[in-house]
Amino acid sequence: MKNKFAIRVKELRLEKGWTQQELADKLDYKRNSICNWEIHNKEPDFDMLIKIAHIFNVSTDYLLGVDDI
Repeated sequence: MKNKFAIRVKELRLEKGWTQQELADKLDYKRNSICNWEIHNKEPDFDMLIKIAHIFNVSTDYLLGVDDI
């Protein structure tokens, strides 16, 4: 089963209408890393987690599934 992070990153990306490449470009990161996050093969480091939260204007707790808001 996927973890909350994998599910939420993909949901947030799709809500924005972004491809994995577009998100990767915004984060200055690799597209295959985005793919790996979404299929729960890997997780970002703390600095990238914060950057992802800022890009989507959500909390890190939301991304990690601690909060639902």
